[in-house]
Amino acid sequence: MATKTSTRTALVADLADWKAGVIAGLGGGLVFGILMSVMMPEIIGGAIPGLYGFSGGLAGWTIHMAHSAVLGVVFAGLADAAPQYTNTPGKSLVAGVGYGIVLWAILGAVVMPIWVGAVLPATPPVPNINPMSLVGHVVYGGLLGLLYPVFTSR
Repeated sequence: MATKTSTRTALVADLADWKAGVIAGLGGGLVFGILMSVMMPEIIGGAIPGLYGFSGGLAGWTIHMAHSAVLGVVFAGLADAAPQYTNTPGKSLVAGVGYGIVLWAILGAVVMPIWVGAVLPATPPVPNINPMSLVGHVVYGGLLGLLYPVFTSR
């Protein structure tokens, strides 16, 4: 009995999955960060660095990009566990958008406002339903999903 295997070639480099996740996460994070800087500057300059006791845009950008890279590695782990959802660029895009929505629903709407309320003199609502944040997370996830297969042959 013959079996058909799917072979896909990385477009740029055939990196280990986690490395592809870091690069794709940074790509998505860069665009999301630009959107945040324009649409929600108080988040990138105040809330994000405030989570760790810092302030200012440089700290916010550094932390945001670190989060983006780590969450890219998580996406790579999920893609490795369920490759049928990321084995084509189109499927990977859809998986990334779904991932971005989940990140927004859990981290952006629930975890971040609870954390901000615990460490800063602010009391954001929980859940914090912010459509601009949803757009940013969807853009992050979409770019992550698009870029991930560019750097890995998985």
